[in-house]
Amino acid sequence: MIRYAMRELRNWKDRKNRKPLIIRGARQVGKTWLMREFGRNCFEKVAYINFDNNDRMSNLFQGDLDIPRLLTALQIEAGVTITAPDTLIIFDEVQEVPRALTSLKYFNENAPEFAVVAAGSMLGVALHKETSFPVGKVDFLNLYPLSFTEFLEATGNGNLAELLHSKDFSLITAFRGKYIDLLKQYYYIGGMPEVVASFAEERDYKEVRRIQIRLLEAYEQDFSKHAPNEAVPRIRMLWNSIPAQLAKENRKFIYGLIRQGARAKEFEVALQWLLDCGLIHQICRITKPDMPLMAYQQFNAFKLYMLDVGMLAAKSGLDLKSLLEGNRIFEEFKGALTEQYVQQQLLADGGITPYYWMAERATAEVDFVFQHGSDIVPVEVKAEENLKAKSLKYYCEKYRPQHAVRTSMSDYRKDDWLTNVPLYAVGVLPEVLGD
Repeated sequence: MIRYAMRELRNWKDRKNRKPLIIRGARQVGKTWLMREFGRNCFEKVAYINFDNNDRMSNLFQGDLDIPRLLTALQIEAGVTITAPDTLIIFDEVQEVPRALTSLKYFNENAPEFAVVAAGSMLGVALHKETSFPVGKVDFLNLYPLSFTEFLEATGNGNLAELLHSKDFSLITAFRGKYIDLLKQYYYIGGMPEVVASFAEERDYKEVRRIQIRLLEAYEQDFSKHAPNEAVPRIRMLWNSIPAQLAKENRKFIYGLIRQGARAKEFEVALQWLLDCGLIHQICRITKPDMPLMAYQQFNAFKLYMLDVGMLAAKSGLDLKSLLEGNRIFEEFKGALTEQYVQQQLLADGGITPYYWMAERATAEVDFVFQHGSDIVPVEVKAEENLKAKSLKYYCEKYRPQHAVRTSMSDYRKDDWLTNVPLYAVGVLPEVLGD
């Protein structure tokens, strides 16, 4: 399986002022596999340490965080002689031993020659439990489910992925039928590594859904295992409301959909917990598309998306036939899946932090806006080939952006004020805008 994050890891390895690296991401997005594969491909040796239920390591890090002392014990634990230039040290499930996180500061300050990578499935939550975090002493890498282009690579369609990166849209359009069929598959399968690996090997949609449901059940078990007891019911209620929130024509999050009369203050902890786990992503409204966008975001007006489009399809009970063949019952929800998909690609392939824009009095709305160099790019999302873009046109007349994008099932087309990028090419949008 090819993960584009591997390129970022290679760049980190070669960086002159490299710091210990923390990989952030939801459970089951492939952090452990990525770290091990990175070690196998780029280092002579790997010292892999798993902190889950590891009393030896818990006791070790309770003591002095002197680096030579730690290295002696880590060598014994991993069964590997650790030498600075050619050994990757992996701290897995590092949230289980908080002082192991603290030790990254000392690796950075006293032994920067050692390559240390850390990750943990509930790391975001652990950081809120009074952990002494090495602020400014670590690098970060965010890992998401496989993007659509990574999905193409994993399912034997690497040539189609390469074609997208070439941006030769006259040739890309010649294969639009293949891209659209594979995109519909991706809406159902999504990008969770275990799910994609199963499909690539067996081509069994029933097995895909079985694995997705098992993963959803595992996430819900994490609520009870890791969240504060008093917050668990609200976490479940908020989590279960997301498909209904996205099914609305206006996908702005409404607390009243969780429970009649619900208020934001009741669900603050639940919302933050799900965000910290990486299970949901929050897209805030901006009032003015100006630099920097984060200065104009409204925290009380937002949309919530799940970590993966396939998981959203599974949680919504969307059946394969409806998605592949089309079904009027799911016409509105198809828009929700499409927005979820686009948001996911902007994060995973582009490393983009998107927002959304809504005019005063809600007279117009643009699905996503993001910073690209010195420009703010608006993106309107269409599930089919509907080429009407009234809100986007209103936005462009008001703010005169350098680039404006509509993404739909229509072919690539560049007009005076608008570029239509096919949905299946959203992953290369930053590359298209770079031209």
